[in-house]
Amino acid sequence: MTDTSVGLDPVIHQLPKLSICALLAAGPQWVEFRTVRETTGLSDSMVSKHSRALEDAGHIEIRKGGIGRRPCTWFRMTPLGQARYGRHVAALQRLLQREPDQDTNPDA
Repeated sequence: MTDTSVGLDPVIHQLPKLSICALLAAGPQWVEFRTVRETTGLSDSMVSKHSRALEDAGHIEIRKGGIGRRPCTWFRMTPLGQARYGRHVAALQRLLQREPDQDTNPDA
């Protein structure tokens, strides 16, 4: 069974990307790079790498600018990203609620 057959999104299935999406899915507001880094526990390079992949897939938007002389980067989920994240979470919940097959139960 492939990920897409149960509704899992292969783009966001990796834990770093899933962590970023979970944070951004809370709402339509922009979230600063520092907040993403601190909340997910990812390094700067990992946030950059995974956010770029999410942006390329259309899941998030990235905006660069500055506050005073300090450069800043902000992220937010796109409507497409919100929809795919919602389907992904629903698929995970279905998998967690699934009854184990009797054929695979070693105690049977």
